[in-house]
Amino acid sequence: MAFADRTPLPDSGARSQQPQVRDKNGKKKKEPIIELRRFAGPSVHARQLDGIRVAHVTDIHVGRVTPLRVQMAAAELTNAQKPDLVVMTGDFVCHSQAYLDQLVEVLSAYDAPMITVLGNHDYWSGADEVRRAMKKAGVELLDNAWTTFTVRNQPLQVVGLDDAYTGHASRQDAVKGIDPKRATLGLSHIAEEADGLWAKGVPLVLSGHTHAGQVTLARLHELSVGKLAGHRYIHGMYGSRREDQEPKGAVYVGAGIGAAVIPLRLGKRGRREVTVFELGHEIGDIDEHHDDQPAHPGRKPRLRTKLNRHVAVHEKRKKRERMAAKVRRKADKKRRD
Repeated sequence: MAFADRTPLPDSGARSQQPQVRDKNGKKKKEPIIELRRFAGPSVHARQLDGIRVAHVTDIHVGRVTPLRVQMAAAELTNAQKPDLVVMTGDFVCHSQAYLDQLVEVLSAYDAPMITVLGNHDYWSGADEVRRAMKKAGVELLDNAWTTFTVRNQPLQVVGLDDAYTGHASRQDAVKGIDPKRATLGLSHIAEEADGLWAKGVPLVLSGHTHAGQVTLARLHELSVGKLAGHRYIHGMYGSRREDQEPKGAVYVGAGIGAAVIPLRLGKRGRREVTVFELGHEIGDIDEHHDDQPAHPGRKPRLRTKLNRHVAVHEKRKKRERMAAKVRRKADKKRRD
């Protein structure tokens, strides 16, 4: 297939080449390390597309744990790749609504059109408020829905699954009405939802949530995220992008940009990451960081665990409402006094 003329990208795994940042005294600040990785899309896309470049960024966790300069470095690195589309797969905030204006600023720093889905932290912090911030930034959010993104007369169906961790995912609603003959890309905060999307004709799903374990030395991420947390997909490409191999689909788990508790990242696979997917390219055309990986054993969460996660969303909302009411009462009392 003939591809649109595109500027070559750095080799897979190249570090972010950010301009030197200096503090108010002129001293150099330590630059954030953000890995840039590239992959071809699934082989079926090579028959359906002439080339669409999609940049995947996930788990930015805008807030006090992740400095704004890291967020802007990720946006700058992404923009430098000149993607046709940017997709983000959840966890935009970090335990708070205090940084929603900063979230708008960060999302607005990305040049390309953006399509997103929510994650568990967005629900814990207030999904409605996060949705309003995204709308303000001009970002398209998919809640168990799909849309068609068209570039250079090429239609790409993007399926967005709402957060499964907090019990908001509906695969049936997300894929209802998609055209099986058109190229399709899936987004889900939780990677384990990919298996069900493959069966619905979605050959590649992009996800996040795990942060790649953040500490990958001595394969500690496989212990913490795999054996202890029970995830089948921890970091990178899993499944198969090849039509003649099982399983009939692939999922990519991004390492993310931000952190929710501790910003520590050790080990190359645990570093912050921007990933570029060249949809329409044949597998083997691109120097990739790694090939498709087999899934880890994993285990499904128990019913009680699922219920507790869902209940936590409502409890956190009630806590916010109580705190807001308390602030209003104090303000009213101050006005009366």
